[in-house]
Amino acid sequence: MFDRFLKSTKKNKIDIKRSLLADSYLKGLKGVEIGGSAHNQFGLNTINVDYTADVNTVFKQDEIKLVGEYLKVDVEAPGDHLPFKDERFDFVISSHVLEHFWDPIKALQEWMRVVKKSGYIFMIIPHKDRTFDHDRPRTTLKELVNRHDGSISAPETDLHIHYSVWVTEDLLELCSYMGLNVIEFQDVDDKVGNGFAIVIRK
Repeated sequence: MFDRFLKSTKKNKIDIKRSLLADSYLKGLKGVEIGGSAHNQFGLNTINVDYTADVNTVFKQDEIKLVGEYLKVDVEAPGDHLPFKDERFDFVISSHVLEHFWDPIKALQEWMRVVKKSGYIFMIIPHKDRTFDHDRPRTTLKELVNRHDGSISAPETDLHIHYSVWVTEDLLELCSYMGLNVIEFQDVDDKVGNGFAIVIRK
């Protein structure tokens, strides 16, 4: 069972809300989750990759506050620089993660690299209008391209904050620009509901 990878600080039952969309494409396959968390598990067959295994980060501490547990980090590595061979996994999945990368184009290219032919990238991304980012301006495609090509310099220290703010149409525009094959999307994701979901097939 997937919950054997949890590290408990107290005994309590986690009520996992499944994503029927994720299950319909990814159940029974083997994948990588970027930045998985105990309070928002998918229940799929994944390796959890995170930039650090330090339990004292704000993210892990939030997991413990919410459910008394944190999800074990299987591989400590940057999510946009994965230590895996090309086309190794059936899918890459992430929830509320892409916005934390200064260069989301680089992250998506890396995820595509490790996914097999006909494999998937499944993302849930916070929607500007349904999160604490609602007063911030939307991040434009031009800005993302400028970050990727170095026209806009990355911060000296990665604070792992929300560097980008999007609505569904913005990510669809980015996918179109990158030539990514979006096969399905939800304007309101079926897991938590404060984001949108995008399914890409390689």
